Amino acid sequence: MKRIIVSVLFFFTLAFNVSAAYLLIPMDDDQTDHLKAYGITYWIIDNGVEAFWLLNYRGGSFAFKHNKVFEKECLTRGVKFQVIPDAQYAKIQMEIANPEVNMDIIKLEVPPKVAVYTPDFSLRGEKIQPWDDAVTMVLTYAEIPYDVIYDKEVLEDKLSEYDWLHLHHEDFTGQYGRFYRSYHSTPWYKETVKRMEALAAEMGYKKVSQLKLAVVKKIQEYVVGGGFMFAMCSATDTYDIALASEGLDICDHMYDGDPQDPTAQSKLDYSKTFAFKDFTLMKNPLVYEYSSIDHGPPARKISPQTDYFTLFDFSAKWDPIPSMLTQNHTKTVKGFMGQTTAFLKNQLKSSVLIMGENKPGKEARYIHSTVGEGFWTFYGGHDPEDYRHFVNDPETDLSLHPNSPGYRLILNNVLFPAAKKKKRKT
Repeated sequence: MKRIIVSVLFFFTLAFNVSAAYLLIPMDDDQTDHLKAYGITYWIIDNGVEAFWLLNYRGGSFAFKHNKVFEKECLTRGVKFQVIPDAQYAKIQMEIANPEVNMDIIKLEVPPKVAVYTPDFSLRGEKIQPWDDAVTMVLTYAEIPYDVIYDKEVLEDKLSEYDWLHLHHEDFTGQYGRFYRSYHSTPWYKETVKRMEALAAEMGYKKVSQLKLAVVKKIQEYVVGGGFMFAMCSATDTYDIALASEGLDICDHMYDGDPQDPTAQSKLDYSKTFAFKDFTLMKNPLVYEYSSIDHGPPARKISPQTDYFTLFDFSAKWDPIPSMLTQNHTKTVKGFMGQTTAFLKNQLKSSVLIMGENKPGKEARYIHSTVGEGFWTFYGGHDPEDYRHFVNDPETDLSLHPNSPGYRLILNNVLFPAAKKKKRKT
């Protein structure tokens, strides 16, 4: 009822404030808060008003019909805007339509319903897992609404209610993040194992790895059917490892009570994966790594001072999807680490589109493709504004990083399902 009242008041105000002008939110270096600009755009389309994404125009700017309500909201959230007359906006449209310039206009119509897959585990009122999640933080900061779901909701077919799904820092292989060596005696680790084993039993599975495989396959159905999946850090490679190792035991006794299958490597089925091929499993259960997919320590020889990745230029008119996903005010983004930091390029399938890479390191940081009718994006690393985020570190204060290009890439993915789009030709 409250939402209905707010909407009525919004449109009542709108009716008395329309004018022959547009409100432009620039997304180049002039913008005061890039992250909240996405939230403003989401809020506008959530109230039934069309918005336009001006690909490659001033850093991927947004525009919509001018209204005093919009002005006030931008001022309230600290987002820079310009009010321009119809004639000036028409001139911008003509400039963008020129076939010789790499720009395009994408209409944003329906706000995507967002789900974040993350455990809602707490003990005495405090979160059990001692780390945060970049996507949850930036959605909150940008004021974009989302629901939290986990294994039970996925297996009960709740994913069909959502347009966009984020996979939080997760281990889909059932090895508890391979934290055993360093953290198995800590209260949070013990409590996580206890709760996950209880959840697996409740859902009818003997092992957590079997529960996670069932979840992975449900998410696969969701994507194939037209959903959008976005994953970061360990939720990227462990997702594909779980698919490739279906029916195999790759968990050692400290994770599931019995030894791993010593012949599992030779039985992996790479045809089942989304992104990766020909990877080698890390057999030592005490090593903080799953496979050869991740280009992380100790093999990674890139210093923090030189750790940058470059975004590719795509044709906005012919390749609108990767163009949307790479909109930014810079093409060079500061790197950041995670349990899964980057992806070795020689382990990527030919169908995978690399959108950001560290060329000297021969690694991909930001990749995308399609499966069936749906889309997925994998983004390496844990927190774009915390280079080496450790367990128990405090969460990043995004008010100190309102212009973060690394966080912008996340929000590009959030808005993407709102666009009228065509699949990339392969």
